Amino acid sequence: MPCDPAPVSLLLLDTASLYFRAFYGVPDSLRSPRGEPVNAVRGLLDTIAFLVTEHRPDRLVACWDDDWRPAWRVAAIPSYKAHRVKVLGGGPGGTDVEEVPEGLVPQVPVISAVLAALGIARVGAPGYEADDVIGTLVARELARGADAGPVSIMTGDRDLFQLVDDDAGVRVLYPARGVRDPDVVDQARLAEKYGVPTGSAYADMAVLRGDPSDGLPGVPGIGEKTAAGLLARFGTLAGVLAARDSGFGLTATQQRRLREAAGYLEVAPAVVRVARDAPLPPFDDALPRAAASPEALAELTARWGLRSSVDRVLSALAR
Repeated sequence: MPCDPAPVSLLLLDTASLYFRAFYGVPDSLRSPRGEPVNAVRGLLDTIAFLVTEHRPDRLVACWDDDWRPAWRVAAIPSYKAHRVKVLGGGPGGTDVEEVPEGLVPQVPVISAVLAALGIARVGAPGYEADDVIGTLVARELARGADAGPVSIMTGDRDLFQLVDDDAGVRVLYPARGVRDPDVVDQARLAEKYGVPTGSAYADMAVLRGDPSDGLPGVPGIGEKTAAGLLARFGTLAGVLAARDSGFGLTATQQRRLREAAGYLEVAPAVVRVARDAPLPPFDDALPRAAASPEALAELTARWGLRSSVDRVLSALAR
């Protein structure tokens, strides 16, 4: 009898997280032949080469922020990422865009073009963040049931810890010490570092704790440890809120704080939790073994001075 084929593994890249990290971590002395900065491009390509070599995924998706600050999240919590907004044009008629370092802005289209020439799937969805693309791809993978393969998510964003699921084979690679030595975040790591047993519990904790880096206020007076303790006692955010409403098991101060934050707690879970149903376009996530467009890749490599980084990616893909 033939053996069933092994499940094919899937590696999901939180692309903006990685190219921002490269921009700040790779010297800006890396320049194109015309003198433009290419440190983010080179750093991201070197990261991809390392990840493919180290983890040997069967499938790879560079997940993209088509909308870094979706209107539906802002409608629920107006402060969401508000501190990162830059208004172009000024005044009420201006356009809100993400404040991105000047040297990074022209590198993003180059990254997109190089990924396309390599044949690496780059996937986004209008009105959704890369986190939502990742959440949707994880949900789709789990829906395959017995055919689902293990999923690794490479990100510098702790929000995606909510997707960790040992039973489903979903883990996060978090580059606390750099992309070459990431923390492997599984449920044991969540329990050890954050005091929560599952990815879902991490999301509940994040709602209670809030996140200043995303403009999420949280419940004033309830930090990470207190939130984890409440979830340990009541199981879920719904259990905590039920205790608030019943008056059972909480201190008077905790009850008051949770009551005063009722409006926030009503909308925050939908903002904090990643979407699982973003409308993604058709794409092929198979790891390419050679460049999809060799001529285009050669032109980009020469134009932007990417030879060593592109060669590393091509060598990794061909193994």
